[in-house]
Amino acid sequence: MRTPARPPLDGLKKRLKEGRAERARQPRDGFLRETFVLPRSDAREKAKEWFERWPKQAYWTTIESWFERPGDVIEFTIRRLPTSD
Repeated sequence: MRTPARPPLDGLKKRLKEGRAERARQPRDGFLRETFVLPRSDAREKAKEWFERWPKQAYWTTIESWFERPGDVIEFTIRRLPTSD
């Protein structure tokens, strides 16, 4: 009686490698980050929206970095905790 041949694992190995590479690119500090590039007035509104939806006291919401681009455009990264434990 023969033992069945093992199935090819190439697809599984590829998916594992891709998943590990994706996790390696993300910071491991537990914060969720999102970057926006908006005109100044829209950037201000977006930041207000984030702080209203995820209050700083509960989610540690903060503007992590911001840059003024040509044409009165603001690029900023905002971060927060995923839950308010």
